[in-house]
Amino acid sequence: MAIAAVLAAWAGSYFPQPRGGVVLRDVVADEVERPPTPTPSPQGAIPDAAATAEAVADKVEEIASEAKKVEAAAPPHPAEVAAETTESVVPLPTDVPPPLAIPVAGIRPENLDDTFTDSRANGARAHDAIDIMAPAGTPVTAVADGRIVKLFLSERGGITAYQFDASERFVYYYAHLQAYAPGLAEGQLVHRGDPIGLVGSTGNANPAAPHLHFAVAVLGPEKHWWQAKAINPYPLLIAPEGNLAAQ
Repeated sequence: MAIAAVLAAWAGSYFPQPRGGVVLRDVVADEVERPPTPTPSPQGAIPDAAATAEAVADKVEEIASEAKKVEAAAPPHPAEVAAETTESVVPLPTDVPPPLAIPVAGIRPENLDDTFTDSRANGARAHDAIDIMAPAGTPVTAVADGRIVKLFLSERGGITAYQFDASERFVYYYAHLQAYAPGLAEGQLVHRGDPIGLVGSTGNANPAAPHLHFAVAVLGPEKHWWQAKAINPYPLLIAPEGNLAAQ
């Protein structure tokens, strides 16, 4: 018992007990629960939360900008190149007939002029055809296989003939004829090179400049030869596969 009392006295001299033990508990709790005092900025002020958020946002934007630069400098992915190439390719027209024979005897491709986009009637309308100059009476022949659908005397076109191609997707128009070929009739089947008529200057053509007014058009579902969409015949007549003059 004496030894225990001595040890207790010695411990008390080194670890003084607060009254009731309450103060020590409060101090420890205070040390644990109280948040640390913010370290002052170099200017001695606590950083503003809004300013900090703004700085972070600026940094994020800067990083994103740098990332875009890196991405732009990097070579494109092969799939992206393929997609871009596919989109940039202009599709070739599919609604055109095959190359055609030149419908005027003795005329070669180098004798043709592309007058499709020329204006007529002082600019009131487009030509939408090609004029093939030749002496009056020169034979005019079919540019392709097909069927004669209309023989028509027109105020502007004079003696004219309309021919459907074999697929009946296209119509060929021969105008300013001097006369039809003997026996030519509506509904008649014709083959490439068969006679259609003779070069002339009927209708509103200049008698001093006889020629064949030749047009090509895409037919609609109704097959109206007078309501078709004109396409330029010039490339079809000078194409190597079809530019032999009809004899």
